[in-house]
Amino acid sequence: MFDSAVVPRRATSPGAPGARGGGPPGWPPRVPPPEVAGWQQAAVAWLLDQCPADYRLYAAWRRHPVVLAWLTVHHLDGQIAALREAYRGLRVDLAGQVATQTLADVLEVLAREGARLIETRRAASLVLEAVEGYRFVPRL
Repeated sequence: MFDSAVVPRRATSPGAPGARGGGPPGWPPRVPPPEVAGWQQAAVAWLLDQCPADYRLYAAWRRHPVVLAWLTVHHLDGQIAALREAYRGLRVDLAGQVATQTLADVLEVLAREGARLIETRRAASLVLEAVEGYRFVPRL
Protein backbone atom coordinates (compact mmCIF):
# COMPACT_ATOMS: atom_id res chain seq x y z
CA MET A 1 0.00 0.00 0.00
CA PHE A 2 1.22 3.48 -0.90
CA ASP A 3 4.06 1.99 -2.88
CA SER A 4 6.41 4.66 -4.18
CA ALA A 5 6.74 2.65 -7.40
CA VAL A 6 3.26 3.81 -8.47
CA VAL A 7 4.20 7.48 -8.21
CA PRO A 8 5.02 8.93 -11.62
CA ARG A 9 8.51 10.39 -11.64
CA ARG A 10 9.50 13.59 -13.36
CA ALA A 11 12.28 13.53 -15.91
CA THR A 12 15.42 14.86 -14.30
CA SER A 13 18.08 14.23 -16.90
CA PRO A 14 19.64 17.31 -18.50
CA GLY A 15 17.65 18.52 -21.47
CA ALA A 16 14.57 16.49 -20.55
CA PRO A 17 11.23 18.29 -20.73
CA GLY A 18 10.68 20.02 -17.41
CA ALA A 19 14.20 19.27 -16.19
CA ARG A 20 15.57 21.99 -13.96
CA GLY A 21 19.04 20.57 -13.56
CA GLY A 22 20.69 20.63 -10.18
CA GLY A 23 18.69 18.74 -7.62
CA PRO A 24 18.71 14.95 -7.44
CA PRO A 25 15.72 12.87 -8.58
CA GLY A 26 12.83 13.62 -6.26
CA TRP A 27 14.01 17.15 -5.43
CA PRO A 28 11.05 19.55 -4.95
CA PRO A 29 10.34 21.31 -8.25
CA ARG A 30 9.76 24.75 -6.66
CA VAL A 31 13.09 24.73 -4.80
CA PRO A 32 16.30 25.70 -6.60
CA PRO A 33 19.19 23.27 -6.18
CA PRO A 34 21.50 23.79 -3.19
CA GLU A 35 24.22 25.29 -5.41
CA VAL A 36 22.02 28.31 -6.16
CA ALA A 37 22.41 31.30 -3.83
CA GLY A 38 19.34 31.83 -1.66
CA TRP A 39 17.96 28.32 -2.21
CA GLN A 40 17.26 27.92 1.52
CA GLN A 41 14.56 30.64 1.53
CA ALA A 42 12.68 28.75 -1.18
CA ALA A 43 13.27 25.49 0.70
CA VAL A 44 11.85 26.96 3.92
CA ALA A 45 8.75 28.20 2.09
CA TRP A 46 8.26 24.78 0.48
CA LEU A 47 8.78 22.96 3.79
CA LEU A 48 6.25 25.21 5.51
CA ASP A 49 3.77 24.36 2.73
CA GLN A 50 4.07 20.70 3.76
CA CYS A 51 3.30 21.39 7.43
CA PRO A 52 0.17 22.63 9.23
CA ALA A 53 -0.55 26.30 8.51
CA ASP A 54 0.07 27.28 12.14
CA TYR A 55 3.76 26.44 11.73
CA ARG A 56 4.09 29.74 9.86
CA LEU A 57 3.43 31.55 13.15
CA TYR A 58 6.80 30.49 14.57
CA ALA A 59 9.81 32.48 13.41
CA ALA A 60 12.15 29.81 14.81
CA TRP A 61 11.37 27.54 11.87
CA ARG A 62 12.60 30.20 9.42
CA ARG A 63 15.72 30.86 11.48
CA HIS A 64 16.61 27.15 11.73
CA PRO A 65 15.90 25.43 8.40
CA VAL A 66 17.54 22.17 9.50
CA VAL A 67 15.05 21.89 12.38
CA LEU A 68 12.13 22.71 10.08
CA ALA A 69 13.28 20.11 7.54
CA TRP A 70 13.70 17.49 10.27
CA LEU A 71 10.27 18.28 11.69
CA THR A 72 8.68 18.22 8.23
CA VAL A 73 10.02 14.72 7.57
CA HIS A 74 8.54 13.55 10.89
CA HIS A 75 5.25 15.30 10.17
CA LEU A 76 5.02 13.57 6.78
CA ASP A 77 5.85 10.22 8.41
CA GLY A 78 2.89 10.78 10.73
CA GLN A 79 0.57 11.63 7.84
CA ILE A 80 1.64 8.51 5.94
CA ALA A 81 1.06 6.35 9.01
CA ALA A 82 -2.41 7.89 9.53
CA LEU A 83 -3.38 7.27 5.90
CA ARG A 84 -2.19 3.67 6.10
CA GLU A 85 -4.28 3.17 9.24
CA ALA A 86 -7.33 4.72 7.53
CA TYR A 87 -6.82 2.56 4.44
CA ARG A 88 -6.65 -0.60 6.56
CA GLY A 89 -9.68 0.22 8.69
CA LEU A 90 -12.01 1.98 6.27
CA ARG A 91 -13.97 -1.06 5.04
CA VAL A 92 -14.41 -2.48 8.52
CA ASP A 93 -15.20 0.75 10.35
CA LEU A 94 -17.59 2.25 7.78
CA ALA A 95 -18.95 -0.83 5.97
CA GLY A 96 -22.56 -0.39 7.12
CA GLN A 97 -22.56 3.39 6.89
CA VAL A 98 -21.52 4.12 3.29
CA ALA A 99 -22.12 2.49 -0.08
CA THR A 100 -19.66 -0.01 -1.52
CA GLN A 101 -18.82 2.34 -4.40
CA THR A 102 -18.12 5.13 -1.91
CA LEU A 103 -15.66 2.86 -0.09
CA ALA A 104 -13.95 2.06 -3.41
CA ASP A 105 -13.76 5.76 -4.31
CA VAL A 106 -12.32 6.69 -0.92
CA LEU A 107 -9.76 3.86 -1.04
CA GLU A 108 -8.60 5.14 -4.43
CA VAL A 109 -8.25 8.68 -3.07
CA LEU A 110 -6.34 7.40 -0.03
CA ALA A 111 -3.98 5.45 -2.29
CA ARG A 112 -3.30 8.51 -4.47
CA GLU A 113 -2.76 10.75 -1.44
CA GLY A 114 -0.47 8.14 0.11
CA ALA A 115 1.64 8.02 -3.04
CA ARG A 116 1.79 11.84 -3.11
CA LEU A 117 2.87 11.95 0.53
CA ILE A 118 5.60 9.37 -0.07
CA GLU A 119 6.93 11.47 -2.95
CA THR A 120 6.77 14.60 -0.78
CA ARG A 121 8.51 12.81 2.09
CA ARG A 122 11.33 11.81 -0.27
CA ALA A 123 11.69 15.43 -1.36
CA ALA A 124 11.68 16.65 2.26
CA SER A 125 14.38 14.10 3.12
CA LEU A 126 16.52 15.43 0.27
CA VAL A 127 16.05 18.99 1.49
CA LEU A 128 16.99 17.87 5.02
CA GLU A 129 20.18 16.27 3.69
CA ALA A 130 21.01 19.45 1.77
CA VAL A 131 20.55 21.76 4.77
CA GLU A 132 22.69 19.32 6.80
CA GLY A 133 25.47 19.98 4.29
CA TYR A 134 25.34 16.91 2.07
CA ARG A 135 26.09 17.60 -1.59
CA PHE A 136 24.50 15.71 -4.44
CA VAL A 137 26.70 14.40 -7.23
CA PRO A 138 24.92 13.60 -10.51
CA ARG A 139 25.36 10.09 -11.86
CA LEU A 140 26.12 9.54 -15.49
